[in-house]
Amino acid sequence: MTLTNKKALVTGASGGIGGAIAKALDAQGCRVAISGTRREMLEALAAKLTHEPMILTCNLGDGAAVDALPKQAEEALGGLDILVCNAGVTKDNLAMRMKDDEWQQVIDINLTATFRLNRAVLRGMMKQRHGRIINVASVVAVMGNPGQANYCASKAGMIGMSKSLAMEVASRGITVNCIAPGFIKTPMTDALSDDQTKRITDNIPAGRFGLPEDIAGAAVFLAGDSAAYITGQTIHINGGLLMV
Repeated sequence: MTLTNKKALVTGASGGIGGAIAKALDAQGCRVAISGTRREMLEALAAKLTHEPMILTCNLGDGAAVDALPKQAEEALGGLDILVCNAGVTKDNLAMRMKDDEWQQVIDINLTATFRLNRAVLRGMMKQRHGRIINVASVVAVMGNPGQANYCASKAGMIGMSKSLAMEVASRGITVNCIAPGFIKTPMTDALSDDQTKRITDNIPAGRFGLPEDIAGAAVFLAGDSAAYITGQTIHINGGLLMV
């Protein structure tokens, strides 16, 4: 499998999963525009990439910045073949205590911004009659999680949206798929206590958390020609925590 001379935009690249996806795409010969809010993290990631990476900082809570990002990536890279929407936020709270802004911020960044990015890249992909859109959802989009009504709704909405877009653009050689990670070893999960980690791990048949590279491998597959006939699907990567 090779992605030589392909051009990709990866959001949320300053995080563990996004960074792993960017590195995996780069290793396959892809030029990558990496986006996030923490420039110092993006610069550290760029130093590990080999195919002229571009750094594009963006706050996905800013609608104007979201709309500008795909155009910036296309201009910087000379086109765009692959979009990976990995960025996301959490604002956890029990539903009866959840404030309106906690709900809205998560929906705006995780779902609305993802839709706007997807929409923005479609024109160019339709013109070239080829494209790969990969939206990173979550296992909780399907199984739910107490205290995360907003996050679960945003990720479930992402899956439904992706299916609809997939139907609209499949005839133009564009695929739209989701990856739904389970519990992945990142700085976020490193903050869990030993007791919390054990309780979660006890419910995972594989007996461990996943690695960012497990998600990156799926993203590379979906971005390549081998996945040309796969669209509207959600690949669940969770060690057996949820089997669908």
